[in-house]
Amino acid sequence: MLLYYITDRNAFPGDERTRCHRLLEKIAEAATQGVDYIQLREKDLPTRDLETLASEAMHVITKLRTENRELRTALLINSRTDVALDAAADGVHLPANDVSPQEIRAAWQSCGAGAPARDISRQYPLIAISCHSPEEVTQAAQNQATFAVFAPVFEKKDAPGNLPQGLEALTQACRARIPVLALGGVTLQNAQSCLQAGAAGIAAIRLFQENEISKVVGSLRG
Repeated sequence: MLLYYITDRNAFPGDERTRCHRLLEKIAEAATQGVDYIQLREKDLPTRDLETLASEAMHVITKLRTENRELRTALLINSRTDVALDAAADGVHLPANDVSPQEIRAAWQSCGAGAPARDISRQYPLIAISCHSPEEVTQAAQNQATFAVFAPVFEKKDAPGNLPQGLEALTQACRARIPVLALGGVTLQNAQSCLQAGAAGIAAIRLFQENEISKVVGSLRG
């Protein structure tokens, strides 16, 4: 089961410095526990602050990789390829209808970016794409994205008006030739149903951020 932690520093209490510090601690916790991907999704931050936070997050992950070569956690930056390049992150997460993966790869190759600690070529960034229909997942596969994040599968408590796609749509999306991760209202109780629908794993914000990650990972992969 692939696991994808999506960050939200604003969910932590305290001032901006405290929230960023707490987020970096959570990123370290996720990497230590073997979460496969972390998306830095702090879209409200000014560019310079986002670059700083991305670099600090990458430093945390790289240090953990150096200490334990078995750790495989990759850091993706939401939407901002320039920030991902600057921080030497592992890739980007693209919103639906954003630039194409081909454009990302072209920019990556021209800048010679990437994370040398990973045993993937620096010319090949990880590219995730948000998808909200099976058709968008098919398009992401045709565009050679690394994986798709399909949402929302279930109704979210904080967005009751956002109609869920449901497991049937997830099943259809998972027929595309690309790994699909389920997002939106995913809990420890319903995660297994996502796998049974064909998902390669799950993505979540609160499930990871509001709980002890070791227990979450143990339950999901146990």
